[in-house]
Amino acid sequence: MSRRRREPETARIESVMHDGRGIAALSGKKVFIAGALAGEEVRFIRRKSRRKFDEAELLEVLDASPERIDARCEAFGRCGGCALQHVTGEQQRQVKFQTLQDNLQRIGRVSAERWLEPIVGPAWNYRRRARLAVKDVHAKGRVLVGFRERHAPFITDMHRCEVLAKPVDAMIDPLSELIGGLSISTRLPQIEVAVADNAVALVFRVLDTPSVADEALLRAFADAHGVRIYLQTGGLDSIELLHPEEIDEALYYSLPEFDIRIEFDPVDFVQINSEVNQGMVSLVVELLAPDADDRVLDLYCGLGNFSLPLARKAGVVLGVEGEPTLVTAAAHNASINGLSNIDFRVADLDRIDGGESWLREGWDSVLLDPARTGAAEIVKHMHVVDARRIVYVSCHPGTLARDAGTLVNEQGYRLAAAGIIDMFPHTAHVESIAVFEK
Repeated sequence: MSRRRREPETARIESVMHDGRGIAALSGKKVFIAGALAGEEVRFIRRKSRRKFDEAELLEVLDASPERIDARCEAFGRCGGCALQHVTGEQQRQVKFQTLQDNLQRIGRVSAERWLEPIVGPAWNYRRRARLAVKDVHAKGRVLVGFRERHAPFITDMHRCEVLAKPVDAMIDPLSELIGGLSISTRLPQIEVAVADNAVALVFRVLDTPSVADEALLRAFADAHGVRIYLQTGGLDSIELLHPEEIDEALYYSLPEFDIRIEFDPVDFVQINSEVNQGMVSLVVELLAPDADDRVLDLYCGLGNFSLPLARKAGVVLGVEGEPTLVTAAAHNASINGLSNIDFRVADLDRIDGGESWLREGWDSVLLDPARTGAAEIVKHMHVVDARRIVYVSCHPGTLARDAGTLVNEQGYRLAAAGIIDMFPHTAHVESIAVFEK
């Protein structure tokens, strides 16, 4: 678009994308309007111009779809944290299922023989890990704490968050007031949140050293809200506990079905939704179905979220992870859970060549739980492993579909089952699971 002033426009929405953006066509060009539903007439304003389409902000719904519901969060529409609060949970899951199915067919050229029931948990107050942005905004007379806006790089002016786990959901304003009283209020850009079974941890990223008075305010906040406060002055290795000065136990979460307790540091990766994670782990163990003689290979094992429960059932488990600190933590978690039939090793799974000796140790089944980039390199060498069953947990349907195409069309597997995991309600994020068998 030219630099002329953008004015509100009106359009009828033709269809909706998987991420909750309605599609309108004006003068031969598509306009993607966040939050608009199919069939609605809406007022909008264009925010970004692309060569083939424009992106727009929804201003008003003039003729609402019968599928529209009222969003629970006051900041919905402005905040970039959620995209789908305006439709029911069932409709959200249908959109995510359709996205998974379409990606498998279009990218991987595969289709599941059976569709699994979605794994569902709480839709509100589920988010136990988050990174909150912070900025002292003079024009607003307050420190903003929250997620980035949907249509701009600014921090959303919000007062609470309906998806953050309790008690952090109600801490947005108290944190704003706390930071506004610090001498370094303009030098504190973010807060990492970790809600464990036994404690709440807040990691304040500080660009300048807090004064003695600042530390006193932080300690008082920690006592008043029952949280642990850490300071991060540089990289992850600079994180130090400020208050309380000593702690009796590490942060942890539990997997009660398997009598497993997993300890973690406040910035470690853990699955966002505790209840959904428990259901996901249970389903993975059920699908792999290891017995006391089976050997299971867990690739991208992290802290041992799947490895440790699998070790309760299998004969031998090997967890492989590229980050050495996570491997050390996983081994520690195996030890505190009394598991001696499990081992861990460090390996960059994006750079293997198929000659690694541990690939050929006679694995009966394999679990894959990669990052968004998927497991392209390891699936190319799955014929070396020659496992009878693979369960793949994915956080990106496109890379899952790509890897599924390799497993089915090149490695001699069939896609026996697949389904979605509703790990992130009200967002467009699609978590899924797939089962491959020889």
